[in-house]
Parts: sequence; structure tokens; C-alpha cells
Amino acid sequence: MYEFRGVKLASLRLRLLAAAAIALFLALALAWLGLTWLFERHVERREAAAMIRSAEVLVSGLRIGPDGVPVADALPEDRRFEQIASGLYWQLSAASGAQRSSSLWDQKLVTSPARDSEWETHKIAGPFGDRLLVVDRIIRPDRNGPAVIVQVAENDRDIAIAEREFGRELAVSLLLLWIALSAAAWAQVQLGLRPLARIRGQMERLRRNPAARLPNDYPAEIGPLTQAINALADARGADLARARSRAADLAHSLKTPLAVLAAQTRRARAAGADDAADGLERAIAAVGAALEAELARSRAAAARGAAEVAHADPKAVVERLIGVIEHSERGEMIAFDVAIDDTLTVPVASEDLAEMLGALIENATRHARRLVRVAGHVDVSGKTVLTVEDDGPGIQDIDAATVLMRGRRLDEAGTGHGLGLAIVRDLVEATEGEIALGTAALGGLCVSLRWPPRPDAG
Repeated sequence: MYEFRGVKLASLRLRLLAAAAIALFLALALAWLGLTWLFERHVERREAAAMIRSAEVLVSGLRIGPDGVPVADALPEDRRFEQIASGLYWQLSAASGAQRSSSLWDQKLVTSPARDSEWETHKIAGPFGDRLLVVDRIIRPDRNGPAVIVQVAENDRDIAIAEREFGRELAVSLLLLWIALSAAAWAQVQLGLRPLARIRGQMERLRRNPAARLPNDYPAEIGPLTQAINALADARGADLARARSRAADLAHSLKTPLAVLAAQTRRARAAGADDAADGLERAIAAVGAALEAELARSRAAAARGAAEVAHADPKAVVERLIGVIEHSERGEMIAFDVAIDDTLTVPVASEDLAEMLGALIENATRHARRLVRVAGHVDVSGKTVLTVEDDGPGIQDIDAATVLMRGRRLDEAGTGHGLGLAIVRDLVEATEGEIALGTAALGGLCVSLRWPPRPDAG
């Protein structure tokens, strides 16, 4: 799990979106700083250009009076130079004295070293508690006469207000732009991660069918991942095939020794060793049950591999099973009711469905009093449902919960329904189905098998 500043991001999508949003925010913040600085420079240059034009008017009529004080015969036309504390001022300074605009009243501008080659722009502390943007230059009206510092200044309050308004409006605009770009980044992330979503769907198919493999038409960046998944699936399939083969071989190889032991048990009983024969029979029964369970797991593994392409006619399977069970000693005493539509199909191979229903119908026949009912339908959620119920004693709810726990068997709880129910559960789960135990409307046990609709169905 990736952690960013103490926040854990378990989603790759969230990581990409967070990174994009942060990067965009930082870029736009830098853009805001840069643009506000450029705007400030632009406004100051424009105001400085206007003040230089006023200063050039002063310079055009500049002379030195008899007392050595500079005199301006031509004055700028802006009336703010005549209004006291208007924020726009001019001053002519020489060693013998200075002339100032009426707007300065009894104040004066601070002079600083100026150039005589070009106008300079800088900021100074001004009169009336204001801060001023000033342009100044050294002018010599007479070639050999005294130097005059020409200053024109303007209060920068209006400039600061304009800069704040521009910065605020720019911030709002860039915030909207950030939202739009974040939405575009979200769309880009969605588009970029679409192949991964497709892989997720293919992985679900691979989980349902171990023989399936991921296609090779993914983008080049994802190709190595799909190849690694396919290689892992190949290795897993090979390991499972070897394991199933070894388990099946072991189970089949033990059947002959068990048959020999059964024959020895009969000989021991014939010889009068009933206690020894009973012990051997119990041991043989336990080993035989374990072998049946192992073979059932092998069948379940095979059913998992074929579940995606298999279909079975449950009505035909049920009628065939009932036809066999009716000829048994117990089956002759039971009535069978089949309520399955002729068009209903189950996403299971016929032999696997026969294995499941055979165990369930045989179990129901063994515990029923007079009636066993097998029904099938498609529920409102689209699941295919098969139920087997009887009018026998049934089981308690706590026993039903116990038998459906992984690793537990109903026979371990002592209810007498045997190992067949556990085998049915393995086969149902291998074919992506569900099994549930409950109380039947007939009063006995009801076993429900449900399979979800296929993703490609309809």
C-alpha cells in the first residue's frame, strides 16, 4: 500500500489522480506567482512611462533662475499636480534649492543618487505616509551649469489595489482551470487504466476456467504482466494436474488392497472373530470414505475446468436418477415429485450434476417418510435454483451451519447424513454455485443449489 504524507492510498487510480492534482496545483500556483509578478512589472512600467512623459514636459521648460534655483516654465497638464496630497507629485532639486508641485504642499520628495543618462524607476517613502513610485534623472539645463534632479512620483496605492484585484481574479480563474484539468486528468486515468479493468475481467474468467488464458492484444506496457500471469497459470495448471493425477492414482491403487482386506474381514467373521471383523470393517469404511472424498475433489477440480462451457438438462438427469433409485428397496416405498421445466438448463456438466443430485436424492430417500420432491426454477435475480426436499425429520439449524463450515462434515456432527453432502458442496462450489440447507415445506431437509447467470448469457 502506497503512503503519501501519512495518507494510505490503496488504489492505483487514487494515486495517479492525487499525483496529477498535486502536480497541476503546484504548476498553477507557480503560474499565479509568475503572472502576478509580470502584471506588477507591466503596470509599473506603464505608470513609469506616463510619469516620464510628465517629467519630459518639465525638462522641456527647465532653466536655472538668478538665485540658482531650478525653474520649470512648462508644467504637466494633469490637474492632480495642483491638488494637495493627490498622490501625484514633481520636484526639481538643485544645490541652491528646489521647486515642487502644489500637490506636495509643505512636503518634499526624498532625493537619491540619479543617473544623467536615462530615467530610473524605484520606490521611496513619500509624504503623507504614502509609498511612491518615482522616476528621476539628472538634467543640466546649461552645459556648464548646476545639475538638477528631476523627480516625478505617484502614490503606488492604486497600483497595489490593481495588483491585488488582478491576483484575486487570476486565482479564481486558475482554480477553475485546476478543476477542469483535474477532470481531464481523471478522464485520462480512466482511459489509461481501462486495460487493467479488462485484465480484471479476464482474470475472473481465468478463475472460473483454469484452462483459459489472457489474450496478447494488450498495450506494450501491460504485455509483460499478462505474459507473467499466463506463465503462472500454466505452472499452476501443470501442478494441479500432477497433484490430481497423483491423488487419483493413489485412491485407485488403494481400492484393491481394501477389497483384499474386506475379504479377510469376511474370513475372520466366518472364523468367529467378530470383534476383529468389526474393527476391520470400521477401518475399511473410514479409508473408503477418505478415498471417495479424494476422488470427489478430483472430480470437483475437473468440473471447475469445464464449468464455463458445460450445460445440463436437470429434468432428464433427475428422471434418470429416480428411475434407478425407485428399483432399490427403500425407493420402492417413496413417492417422487419432479417439478422442473423442460427448458431449464444448469451451467454444469451432466455427469457432475448427476453426482450432486444422485447424492442428494439418495440421502432424501433414505430419510423421507413418504415423499421426495425435486424442483427447479430461475429466481428473480436470474440464478438457476434446484431444490431437493423430503418429509423426514430434517436437521436443526445449528447442524446446518456446522456442516457448511469449511473443513467440517455433517457426519462429524452425528446427524447421519453422511459424507455425500460434503462431496456435493465441493462440486457445487467448483462450478461457481452455492449450497444452502434449510427446512422444507414438507417438514424435512431442504437442500438448495444455486448457480448465478453466466456473464455472457443474453
